[in-house]
Amino acid sequence: MSQTVLLKKLDYQFKNVALLDEALTHRSVGARNNERLEFLGDGILNFVIAAELFTRYPDVQEGDLSRLRASLVNKDTLVEIAQTLNLGEVIKLGSGELKSGGFRRPSILADTVESIFGAVYSDSGFDVCRQLILHLYQQKLAEHKDLKSLKDPKTRLQELLQSRHFDLPIYHVQKISGKSHSQIFHLECLIPQLSLSINGEGKSRRKAEQHAAEKALIKVEEELRK
Repeated sequence: MSQTVLLKKLDYQFKNVALLDEALTHRSVGARNNERLEFLGDGILNFVIAAELFTRYPDVQEGDLSRLRASLVNKDTLVEIAQTLNLGEVIKLGSGELKSGGFRRPSILADTVESIFGAVYSDSGFDVCRQLILHLYQQKLAEHKDLKSLKDPKTRLQELLQSRHFDLPIYHVQKISGKSHSQIFHLECLIPQLSLSINGEGKSRRKAEQHAAEKALIKVEEELRK
């Protein structure tokens, strides 16, 4: 795919084409790369999405707005946008990244999307960049979002227990297995009032806690229905 096709997908024409070249150039190519534009684009994206959500959901509280914004600006969403633009076909990579399939790497794809936002801002200013972001996010912003599902399992478990005036869950690491570079945390989640003990595991303590909390939610809801 050529840059011309990309520009058609973006529905934008650069006045300074060098900015597009820079936005598509990964750091593996050399000193002139897209890292600075990515930094700029990341900040603009966060603001544009935050402002749009603030306007669209006047009755939604800050915590839910933050979770919704996070779900829209995270790496997974940016990768989906990159794939709709076929960015992997036009990203410029060094030989090492090219051989290792860097054009498919999620972090590179996500960073390149943000770099393009930074390039458009540098080329035409905030209003035009905002229009581009909202154009690319049109479908995702239109999709119905279940704000409850955006909360992580630990938060949902905590809120459920607090609603019944129960104590907060207690998390204990039981053991850590595996080698130092690939450790697995094995953890227990205790809910004393319901005499529940649920195990979870993950590649970090945080992930193990989330895994245990997700399983605990099911058990707690079962107990409360009895």
